[in-house]
Amino acid sequence: MPYSYVTIRWKLPKLYSKNELRKFVVLKFMEEDPGKGSGKFVSRYKYIVEEFADKRKLYLIRPAQNKFGFDFQIWIENWNQGNKDKMPSHNDIIQDLNLKREENYHNFRFLLKSIDKIFICEDDERILDWLYNNNITFLVGEKIDVLLKIIKWMFIEQDIRYWNFSGRSKLKDFIYDYF
Repeated sequence: MPYSYVTIRWKLPKLYSKNELRKFVVLKFMEEDPGKGSGKFVSRYKYIVEEFADKRKLYLIRPAQNKFGFDFQIWIENWNQGNKDKMPSHNDIIQDLNLKREENYHNFRFLLKSIDKIFICEDDERILDWLYNNNITFLVGEKIDVLLKIIKWMFIEQDIRYWNFSGRSKLKDFIYDYF
């Protein structure tokens, strides 16, 4: 990251509708100080929103590259246990899911059901507990908790970006068109 960012840690409260989630995130962004121009005068923020057992962090960067309103980028430290931070794309998610499907189709079906639950705003911690308690694991790709948290934040980002349109359905349709 070539710029200097104000780093803020926060965690989403347990909210169970896409409108509540969208509203919480937008109101959080509204706490930002306004910028004073371009270049070094832009106000830039890094929000650490998830921390994992392996000490990696999922964070949001604002403003996003295209600078559209409340848009943001979703980043994960050391993607897929590598040594580089990455802003995962929808295609990265598909590639990871495909690896998991090839490894264990039975477990993959449970993972897809978990994505459905994330889509309807069920508690992601409860979903992860259910997966682990039922031994739904994979040896390939990104860890399940990281993958599902990235997808959760992609859903939220799309609810904000496509506010009056498809919202989170855009990503879900993309996943289900592939699988």
